[in-house]
Amino acid sequence: MKAISIGDQLDHYRVDALVATGIHASIFRGVDQKDGKVVAIKVPHIELELDPVFYERFRREQEIGQKLNHPRVMKVLPSEHQGRDYIVMEWIDGIPLRHILAKGRLPQDRATHIAIGICDAVAYINSHGVVHRDLRPEHILVDSNDHIKLINFGLASQVAAKRITFVSLARELNTISYASPEEIRGHNCDARSDVYSIGVILYEMLTGRLPFENNYLLAHMNDRLLKAPTPPRKLESSITPQMQQIVLRAIDQTPRYRYASAHEFAHDLTHMQEVIVDESGVSQRSYRTTAAWNKNLLFYVALAAIPVVLFILMMLATHRR
Repeated sequence: MKAISIGDQLDHYRVDALVATGIHASIFRGVDQKDGKVVAIKVPHIELELDPVFYERFRREQEIGQKLNHPRVMKVLPSEHQGRDYIVMEWIDGIPLRHILAKGRLPQDRATHIAIGICDAVAYINSHGVVHRDLRPEHILVDSNDHIKLINFGLASQVAAKRITFVSLARELNTISYASPEEIRGHNCDARSDVYSIGVILYEMLTGRLPFENNYLLAHMNDRLLKAPTPPRKLESSITPQMQQIVLRAIDQTPRYRYASAHEFAHDLTHMQEVIVDESGVSQRSYRTTAAWNKNLLFYVALAAIPVVLFILMMLATHRR
């Protein structure tokens, strides 16, 4: 089976132009030969088509996408495949939020507007039993009026579920930068996991930086689990105390102290004047106590020591023989 090229035909869709190429698939602009409608076509890379794990992810993305119908969520169109697998989606004139962030931080008003749009989309999918689990700037399209479209449901689940594997996370540091602490630990995810990811995106829009930045995967994961983020006002003084409180609550390490839903998150962003700020101007729950950090640290040290202890026991047993 050959790779798809410009001008090729996928059933009754003509491939018009290559739009983007990712790790797992390429996105093409296409034309429906039946009605002339412009569409986006997602085609998996040939070498991955026989991978059962990837196939399940691809099938899930199509299945979930066809069940969702919201103005801020990219529509997946029904299609009958007679050849290779692909997903047909509505065509959107927009650019990834990542391209906008590449130019620098956003003013608070603009960041707030975009974040409310993301919350609106996520609240909708969560209310339909879907947890996105891969919210990041690459998966948010923004049009000329800063209206957003949520895309890519490859890691989404229709029930609380674990992120696939440590190996899948390790493929791309950018993915783990937006994953919630419970996802990194391999625990179940729910709406609060998506809230965390939105909070990280908002933090990045406001400051031009991520809450945790470390180019080494294990060190990055350690920072995420054991350290508190830098309060955004320390990085950008124009951020209001109310906004800082909202962001720090959204990215709290402990799920029960975050917003319970994207809808609640959006409410505070919309009614920022009602947010009560404590005397220090930061969320009281955004910093773990020293005792809590020590408890977590001891847990991970003990976990890392297990293979060493087993090795020593095996060596002792061999020596006694």
